Amino acid sequence: MAEALVNYFLKDEWHAYSAGIVPAGYVHPLAIKVLQELGVEHHGYSKSVEDYVGKEFDRVITVCTGASINCPLWLGKGQKEHIGFYDPTQMVGSLKLRIQAFRNVRDEMLQKIVDHLRSGS
Repeated sequence: MAEALVNYFLKDEWHAYSAGIVPAGYVHPLAIKVLQELGVEHHGYSKSVEDYVGKEFDRVITVCTGASINCPLWLGKGQKEHIGFYDPTQMVGSLKLRIQAFRNVRDEMLQKIVDHLRSGS
């Protein structure tokens, strides 16, 4: 979700990529749903950090605890920081509760990542 939000709301300033240490192999349908609620179309797919070997980044923001601990050193000299979020795929319960978990994370990502990058922090 972070990649799609940054590329939508900050498209003139940043280009985001996302990848997982252990990618799921698909983008969760509820992530796509809550992005579409804001008019954000997700055109990406589940990627591995291995897909980016040799690529340099200005900034690497990890969003999962496992990624902050296991972030590959080869990601270059760019600024690295961790902004953690609850994993909404871990929510159990009704569809309504699970959708709300994805909305909450989406909204937190807007505040903590998009606003953070927009402010130049």
